[in-house]
Parts: sequence; structure tokens; C-alpha cells
Amino acid sequence: MNVIDRIRNANRLTKVRWLIVYCTDLILIFPFFGYFAFFLLLQAGMGWPPIALGAVALTVFVVLSPRPFRIAVRGGPRPTVILAVTGVITIGLVLGFAQFWTVPTWLALMTPFVRRRTLFILVGASLVAVPGWAWLLDDYSVLPALLVLGVFTLISVGAVWANLWLWRLTQEAYEGQEAMARLAVSEERLRFARDLHDLLGQSLTDVAHRTEHAQRTLLTDKEAAAAEMFEVRDLARRSLREVRTVVQNYRAVDLDEVLASVRAVLEAADVRCTVRADTASLSPEARTLLATVVREGATNVLKHSKAERCTITIEDGVLEMSNDGVTGPVGEHAPNGLAGLAQRLRAAGGTLEAEPDQSGRYLLRAAVPA
Repeated sequence: MNVIDRIRNANRLTKVRWLIVYCTDLILIFPFFGYFAFFLLLQAGMGWPPIALGAVALTVFVVLSPRPFRIAVRGGPRPTVILAVTGVITIGLVLGFAQFWTVPTWLALMTPFVRRRTLFILVGASLVAVPGWAWLLDDYSVLPALLVLGVFTLISVGAVWANLWLWRLTQEAYEGQEAMARLAVSEERLRFARDLHDLLGQSLTDVAHRTEHAQRTLLTDKEAAAAEMFEVRDLARRSLREVRTVVQNYRAVDLDEVLASVRAVLEAADVRCTVRADTASLSPEARTLLATVVREGATNVLKHSKAERCTITIEDGVLEMSNDGVTGPVGEHAPNGLAGLAQRLRAAGGTLEAEPDQSGRYLLRAAVPA
């Protein structure tokens, strides 16, 4: 899979994580000032062996620095070895060359893995020790060094802190969307279970009572017991027909209510939903069928796509529901999902198709006799 396909197929949470991580990598611009400082030292007459050693150490620091924040974002354990190595390099550059360019970045690397009080102590100690050491070595002015170090530290530590906070908020929002999708599916299952309970509860209770009554009267009045069992048989057959009707038609539902509910759920899941529906001329059977298709389509958008936009149109008994969240190959439809709906629509004289269209959007199209 090439880079473009990987980016295109990534979900929104992964894309946000990439954005936050690569934006945080911008703090690595501060250590690069160290290379220019080494160049100035070389121009000032310092021998090239110590400068080469310092440049190599700085390169190791730059290479290792992106790892800790990525580990923090993924929720991994503290990378003690990386933090220790980069810390030793930072101390060596300060003591050997009076170069503090890696100090703000190292403090930023520590930010996700230490307590705030510990971080404040480290920042305060660096703001006192580093400018003082630079002044002792080269008679630098303490105030400019303190100002530059303070600004760079504020930018680096603040950026990591803010990005971590933003990442946690993003995770919570994404988990909320997934919970909403699971809730929508669970509500449909509970609704179906409630319908079956309401339908069969009384019927099965009647069957049980009449069977007990027939058993009690069997010894004294066989004809009455036989008549009672005939009634039980008729009641069982009637209950079976009602169950089949519920399973096939999943009760009559209000199409307009379903459209409003689906739109609210999708927009709550950060999917921009546009609905244009002309439902006034549809028969009750057509409205029930299309409502069932809309609910199944919305569930698939939430569970199986990374959609940002969804459009629902109904005109002359034709439903078209499209979204931009399916980019890869589409497998076969589940028997209890779109495949089952397609059979129901064919039995009612309609059709159902679901596949990517020429514009790259995934189109669910259902037509029923108006």
C-alpha cells in the first residue's frame, strides 16, 4: 500500500494523530540552531575533533527526539533509555560547548512522562543553571541567554502540553462517536426484542393456560379438552403468522420520524447529513420499507465507513443514500443486513442496490412501488 492509499484509508482519529504528532515535531527546529553554533565555534578557531563529536551527539539527539511524544500519544510506557540518552547529550552540550539549544526540546520530551511539579522544578533549574554556566565559560550576558532559553522552553513545553491535551480530547470525542454507533445498533435490537415480547407474551401465556385447562379436563370431558386444544392450535398458528409478519416487515414505522432520527444521529457523530425527501405520496408499506432501509444504511455509515458527508434523497418511491466514507473494496452484504433487505424489497416488487458510484461515493439505492 502506497503512502497516498494509506492516508486515504486511514480513519479520522489516525489522521488527527498524524497532524498532532507532525506539528509537535516542529520543536526540533531549536536543536538545529546548534549546528550553526558549531559552525561559529569552528570559525572562532576551535579544533574540528570536538566540534565533530558535538555535531554527532546533536544528530543522535535529533534522531531520538521524535520518539517519546509518539510513544506518549499511543499510550506506551515511559521511554527511559531515550530520555536518559538525550538528557546526557543535553548536559554534555551545555558543559562542553555552552550550547543550550537542546535544553528546551529535552524538557518538552519529559513533559508527557513526569508530574507537573517535577517539570516545573526541571524548568526552573535549567533557567538558573544553563545561563549561569554559559556566563562562567564565555562571559556571556546572563539576561539575553535567560530570555532566549525561557522563550524557547515556553514554546516547546507549551506546545507538547497543548497537543497532548488536544489529543486526549480528540480520543474522547472519537470514543463517544463509536459509543453512539453501538448505541444506535443496540436500540434497534432492543426495539425488535420489545416488539417480539409484546407480540408473543400474551399469546404464549394464553397457550400455557389453555393447555393446562385441557389437561385438567381431559379425564372428565375429552370432547371439551379436544376443543380446547383446537383453540390452542389456532392461537399458535395465529401467533406464528404475526411473528412472520414482524420479522418480514419489522413493524410499520414513521418514515419522517426515522429520517429525522437518522439525521440527528449522523450529525452527532460528526457526519454532515443532508435530507431531501418527498414522502407524502408513498403508501404505508412503501414508507415502512424505505424507513427500514434508511435505518440500515445509517447503521452501516456509522459502523463501516469513515464518512464526513451523507446525502439522503427520496423521490417517487426511490431512495438514494450516499456517503463519502468508503474508499476500499466492498465485500458481500450480510444476510441479516442489506442482503436480507434486498430480498424483502424484491418480494414487494422493489429493488435495492448498494455499491460505489462513478464519483467515488458509496450509493445505497432502493426503489419501491409508490
